Amino acid sequence: MKRLVLSAIVIFAAVAAKAQLNPVTWSFSATKIDDKKYEIHMKATIQTNWHLYSQVQPENAIAQPTAFTINKNPLFVLDGKIKEVGKMEAVSGEYPANQYSNSVDFVQAIKLKSTAKTNFTGSVEYQTCDDKKCLPPKTVTISIAIK
Repeated sequence: MKRLVLSAIVIFAAVAAKAQLNPVTWSFSATKIDDKKYEIHMKATIQTNWHLYSQVQPENAIAQPTAFTINKNPLFVLDGKIKEVGKMEAVSGEYPANQYSNSVDFVQAIKLKSTAKTNFTGSVEYQTCDDKKCLPPKTVTISIAIK
């Protein structure tokens, strides 16, 4: 019985430790700009002492840039590229990088071809680091209703 209880505690501790290593939470929303134009907001909230990399990195950077994959949809077209809204930090030195702390909002404008309801779908792949370590890249699914 003691062995079973000890095993359960070890498993619970391992799961809890892994859950704590998720320093970025994502929220997704759509804002109507006019009749057929929307802004898609893909906001990353970053825990203290962690950072998330920009989509664009210096030439000699080793950081993995944040990358979005937007699924094709016949009901809308992308209007420009994804913009980053936040305070970007340009780090120089041995490991140069463009990064964000606290939060960053990635914004993609779209134009609907008609007034039909649809979904904006895709994924974001990103990597986070603190001053001591980097976590392996993660992929999060994006799904936003456009009404």
